[in-house]
Amino acid sequence: MRFRVLLAALLLGASLTAGAAEPMVVKFSHVVAPNTPKGLGAQKFAELAAEYTHGQVRVEVYPNSTLYKDKEEMEALQLGAVEFIAPSLAKFGPLGVRAFEVFDLPYIFDSYAELHKVTQGPLGKRMLEQLEPRGIKGLAFWDNGFKSFSANVPLRTPADFKGLTMRIQSSKVLDAQMRALGALPRVTAFSEVYQALAAHVVDGTENPHSNFYTQHMNEVQKYMILTDHGYLGYAVITNAKFWDGLPGDVRSALERAMREATEYTNRIAKVENEKALEAVRAAGTTEIHVPTPAERAAFKRALLPVHAEMAPWIGKDLIESIYKETGFDPDGS
Repeated sequence: MRFRVLLAALLLGASLTAGAAEPMVVKFSHVVAPNTPKGLGAQKFAELAAEYTHGQVRVEVYPNSTLYKDKEEMEALQLGAVEFIAPSLAKFGPLGVRAFEVFDLPYIFDSYAELHKVTQGPLGKRMLEQLEPRGIKGLAFWDNGFKSFSANVPLRTPADFKGLTMRIQSSKVLDAQMRALGALPRVTAFSEVYQALAAHVVDGTENPHSNFYTQHMNEVQKYMILTDHGYLGYAVITNAKFWDGLPGDVRSALERAMREATEYTNRIAKVENEKALEAVRAAGTTEIHVPTPAERAAFKRALLPVHAEMAPWIGKDLIESIYKETGFDPDGS
């Protein structure tokens, strides 16, 4: 795989120097469908980049893991074979930046307003700066949405998860979350989740509704519970060497395009997930349960201890900084 990535990088470098009159062609790779918040955001960035650079830059968007899968795209970015990716925040833990796994903590954000105090504030900026020693420039945080659990058995209480094999991303926090429910976590690449569910390799998963519907998981999951227990978002990142090497006017134009694409993506995320949930309802293949206040409280009681458990891994100071920023009550009251 490394040879393939290096070869692609060399070919890309050759194409960028082939002629000054030709547009600079750069790649934006991601693993979700085009009609998700991230997919739409990537396309918006491509459109704005072409407009604000007056055609000097052409961003080619590759959705649905058509260029690189989850585990490949970070290495491809660092090697310069692709210029932009937007991995989910859980992907930065394996890179050695554990702080990003704070976003995986269950029930740490009760709303987009609380979330944006972090992602759109000084704390979020400092977190993106932690990527720079790894040759990565963090550009923005993009929302997807809050997650629901799904499975092929009814889910009403934490006890219903006991013994189920649940798909997760590679995240220590998500592993701890599933174990707190008595489930068996199994790391699976996003592009392989549908087949894993269809083949009963895993019993269930967690997703924002846009990912659930656009990946057709409603075809292989009979039950869903609207827990809003966790957040799934992305960091848009680029290769730092590529970014720093851009002419100043081009970089400024791309910064403007990214700011506006970020505003667009975060504005539509909630709406797109609501539309996807209605589409799941209309399909009629997945029974959707809205938890009662008592059921929701039971999930919070089961999952909030994950915060203390993961504090040594993520950093207690960071977790407490988010509590302070959002007004979160760790006692759950």
